[in-house]
Amino acid sequence: MNTVISAMTLDYPPEKLHVYVSDDGGSSLTLYGMKEAWEFARSWVPFCRTHGIKTPCPKAYFSSLEDGDGSEFLGTEFMAERRRVQIEYEKFKARLRTANKEGGIRNESMSSPRDHPAGVEVIGADQVEMPLLVYVSREKRPSHPHHFKAGALNVLLRVSSIISNSPYILILDCDMYCNDPTSAQKAMCFHLDPKISPTLAFVQFPQRFHNISKNDIYDSGLRSIFSILCEGFDGLQGPVLAGTCFYIKRVAFYGSFIQDDTDILKLRESFGPSNEFIRSLGQNYKPSVSKDGNSLSAIQLQETQFLASCSYENQTKWGKEARFLYQSVLEDYLTAFTMHCRGWTSVYCNPSNPQFLGSGVTNMNDMLVQGTRWSSGLFDVAISKFSPLIYGPLRMSILESFCYAYLAYFPLYFISVWCFGIIPQLCLLNGIPLYPKVSDSFFMIFAFIFLSSLSKHLYEVLFTGGSFQTWTNEQRNWMIKSVTCHLYGSMDAIMKKIGMREASFLTTNKVVDNEQEKLYQMGKFDFRTSTAILAPLVILVISNMAAFMVGLARVIAAGNWDKMFIQVVLSFYVLIMSYPIVEGMTLRKDKGRVPPSITLLSTVLAMLLLALGSIALMY
Repeated sequence: MNTVISAMTLDYPPEKLHVYVSDDGGSSLTLYGMKEAWEFARSWVPFCRTHGIKTPCPKAYFSSLEDGDGSEFLGTEFMAERRRVQIEYEKFKARLRTANKEGGIRNESMSSPRDHPAGVEVIGADQVEMPLLVYVSREKRPSHPHHFKAGALNVLLRVSSIISNSPYILILDCDMYCNDPTSAQKAMCFHLDPKISPTLAFVQFPQRFHNISKNDIYDSGLRSIFSILCEGFDGLQGPVLAGTCFYIKRVAFYGSFIQDDTDILKLRESFGPSNEFIRSLGQNYKPSVSKDGNSLSAIQLQETQFLASCSYENQTKWGKEARFLYQSVLEDYLTAFTMHCRGWTSVYCNPSNPQFLGSGVTNMNDMLVQGTRWSSGLFDVAISKFSPLIYGPLRMSILESFCYAYLAYFPLYFISVWCFGIIPQLCLLNGIPLYPKVSDSFFMIFAFIFLSSLSKHLYEVLFTGGSFQTWTNEQRNWMIKSVTCHLYGSMDAIMKKIGMREASFLTTNKVVDNEQEKLYQMGKFDFRTSTAILAPLVILVISNMAAFMVGLARVIAAGNWDKMFIQVVLSFYVLIMSYPIVEGMTLRKDKGRVPPSITLLSTVLAMLLLALGSIALMY
């Protein structure tokens, strides 16, 4: 609800601002919360506009008052009004908490989160000075695929087209609130620039997070994506969609169809049987709900529910060619890729003041669940007809295509990381040299590649304001994700491709757990995750520990440092980066430690792996 209120407070003409909330679970509590949020916004929005409040999210604004913001010098009238609004905000929160504890407001039409009819409700159509607020819950039935986030966004596209039909759309995740009321103005500077506007599809802002600790052990700030990759993309055709925090043209979703398909029958084949929606594609279309006090009529309500029905997309091009695409669970990446292939461009706007702030992951389970979904979605595209190395070069610049390919094939890092985590250690354990001797001239080549790679990464971290600790955390998380997320994500994509499993979309948890948050702020990993995810990590760490100790003793006894130096250093480097896992197995006694059962199981499997590997090397 703070995200909803912050969006309603954007510095933009209220008669042109319409806020839609997609409630995929069909929750009556969410609808109730929106109505309460709109009532509070009637006080909050005028207060922010009158006094030029720069923090449109009430939770963030009132939290900042506890630290002192100097507003006490703005006069007694302002202080009195602020106090009144703050009291209203506390009452608003109390009402929502009470409703939540009581199980929400009953709505018999909503049977379950995965089986319920469509619901659309317009809130506040009679208030000219307030943005329109619209609740949308699409129909969901177990017998119909709903295509996760992409399906929900396509429903919002259709429903909004006959209610407001605004030419520009801001998309936000539920926890990503507006931190600056002027983000729309910044985006419009690009969208209305006559030099770039004809081909500009969207303006992407970076994702920033309000709950990231200074240490950021899980790399939740996504520094490499938003400080390096997006900046590089911006020098070509522009960045990819990041799923949230972007302003996009409505016409970019289906502009080519409108230009090519003038026949009404062809438009129906692409966009479905709704005549009202097809009329909305025209330039002179006037939406059904205006800021004159008129809400949806019975006929208009029926039309919106038809557009939000689960069967509307049958026999159409929705999700295939007409907009958010369904071929990958990472719909933002694939949709941006096809837009760029059709000649659209994008812009990366990165002001010093974060325009949006969200909640970053603060525990290992959420980090790995999120990473697995991203890896699966990226590799979905890599092995589909949209592979950037095949589909891209003929439709976009070769460099932009390579950038997309880098992301699509990034999950394959799991192959090299698993090899480097096992093979050199097995050979070290058995006294078998793999690399050139220190005295060999080829040794410098291996040393240069290894050190230059680490140095390049360290330079990028320091250049973008990070520290040596940031570099260490990113190296560690890259290893962790490679042996878990990238492996499972790639396997998931392959199994979906050959029909062994259906697509799934595991959402990232948005609820704060105080105990997990405490461990995160202390810089301690929380290892409470599934055995399937944690066991491979522990197995590799125990294998490296055993190989390093036995191999080091063998090297000292034999005195063959010259031959085994690289393998000793590599194994030692892996152990240094794995220290939090070693600590979680041996030193920690809190609830977030590595469970002793997993340590025992992993030890047995690691010894078995080393034994079988040693036998294989003998032959």
